[in-house]
Amino acid sequence: MTDDIATGIRAGTVYFAIAFIAGSVLGTVRVLLLAPAIGEFAAVMFELPIMLAFSWVVCGLLVKRMGVSDGLGARIAMGVVAFALLIAAELGLAPALFNRTLSQTFENFASAPGLLGL
Repeated sequence: MTDDIATGIRAGTVYFAIAFIAGSVLGTVRVLLLAPAIGEFAAVMFELPIMLAFSWVVCGLLVKRMGVSDGLGARIAMGVVAFALLIAAELGLAPALFNRTLSQTFENFASAPGLLGL
């Protein structure tokens, strides 16, 4: 059981890294090209299915490639680790990259585009 969860944690860390890189690339395109042309909400709506499809495929590939067991614990560990690392990265990088305070970052999460992004 412990090995299964350790595998889930490793897979979640890899999943985070891949999703973070993909999200950074798509987010850059969204912010610099799409949002000025079609608005922030529409740009997020455009990006969302692409990111979800990409994440779905990557998750399935990682489960197979890294041997994440069918057991619920390993898969929950994978998802929780990936999500926690993504949120930590967002909260850690927002002040540096977007010149936002933590409270501004949380306010952004409460907006319609921010909620969709979560």
